[in-house]
Amino acid sequence: MDLPVDEEDGTFTNISLADDPDRRSGRLSSKAERAPSTMMNADMDAVEAENQVELEEKTRLINQVLELQHTLEDLSARVDAVKEENLKLKSENQVLGQYIENLMSASSVFQTTDTKSKRK
Repeated sequence: MDLPVDEEDGTFTNISLADDPDRRSGRLSSKAERAPSTMMNADMDAVEAENQVELEEKTRLINQVLELQHTLEDLSARVDAVKEENLKLKSENQVLGQYIENLMSASSVFQTTDTKSKRK
């Protein structure tokens, strides 16, 4: 490699190898080759971490939905039981009401008296 000579005083000029376009492109190409690999690994790690977070969130939401479904089933069963109990109590109240009316009509204490008819 010929070094350029400064024509004014006849000395050699030092040129850094980093300024050499051939050498620089060689160094950059090796960095360029490593950079996408590193970036791809970093991107893959980020995507993997994001996927892991999404998976955990989905799992949490699925568990929450299942828990709410079980709670809804329990509440629905409780509502059905209360409806049945309500119908049973209404029926018992009707029977007791009829029984009380029969007792009152059979007893002379609860007989209705017509005061107007007695006065005439």
